[in-house]
Amino acid sequence: MKTIGVLTSGGDAPGMNAAVRAVVRTAIDMGMTVKGIRRGYNGLIEGDIVDLDIRSVSDIIHRGGTVLYTARSPKFKTEEGMKAAIENCKKYGIEGIVVIGGDGSYRGARDLSLNGIPCVGIPGTIDNDISSTDYTIGFDTAMNTAMEMVDRIRDTAQSHFRCSVVEVMGRRAGYIALHTGIAVGATAVLVPEIEWDINEVIAKIEKTKKTGKQHFIIVVAEGVGGVEDIAKQIQDATGIESRATILGHVQRGGRPTVRDRVMATRMGYAAVELLNQGIGNRVICARSGEIYNTDIYEALNMTKTMDKQVYEVANTTSI
Repeated sequence: MKTIGVLTSGGDAPGMNAAVRAVVRTAIDMGMTVKGIRRGYNGLIEGDIVDLDIRSVSDIIHRGGTVLYTARSPKFKTEEGMKAAIENCKKYGIEGIVVIGGDGSYRGARDLSLNGIPCVGIPGTIDNDISSTDYTIGFDTAMNTAMEMVDRIRDTAQSHFRCSVVEVMGRRAGYIALHTGIAVGATAVLVPEIEWDINEVIAKIEKTKKTGKQHFIIVVAEGVGGVEDIAKQIQDATGIESRATILGHVQRGGRPTVRDRVMATRMGYAAVELLNQGIGNRVICARSGEIYNTDIYEALNMTKTMDKQVYEVANTTSI
């Protein structure tokens, strides 16, 4: 291929810029030119496309968010939207595209591939909920941000003998909650993948209180929700002042961690290698620290299950 495009789609994730940088510099090293497609698939439909060179991606590896901007694009799912996107690919000479995003972005990449524009997906989402890969870009940074915020909340909880019920992001997945809960020593972690009972949470707080502990942290995944109600039930049952906190979008921003920068760079390099061979309709994945690729259709049909042993670790060590 002589010219490829790169876009970021869906929710932003720390490390997306590192992936964009890797795509651009790897492609140029392989003799290709690169077009930056701004605002995701919307930009492809509307022709919001710019030239990228080595210097245009300087000093972005450490920045959160995405310099290419991002958006969700309902129009891209229509026949009219797809037609406009393909026409712009032809207009700008784009022969293949690296798509950085989540499952919804992968579906768009699959549809483009089926319409003659080879695409390679890179998993970019803080939720770590893409089934084909053990790790998604942004996950580590989001966990570290959540951990730091909960550590700060704990200072106040400890000072006032409170119970803090903290909701972290993750949509319908509990990976941020589980790992953050272990990292902060939460008394309980509630995730949508594993059945829980508020009475068991209350009983654990009471049991832990008898050991001399006076403050408590409960980490709740976004997919569980209802943190205000959970805090009220805990306070009513135990008499311990309980406060609910929703961390929200603060978890999406900030400088990406070393792990996110390195994984994003490795994945960006691998994606360009595939396009350089004329291979599309693939997604880049990570397993046991190794980078590999798989068919987009297969990736979209995989299911991801939570490791119950890790959940048991959280439950056992939190007394």
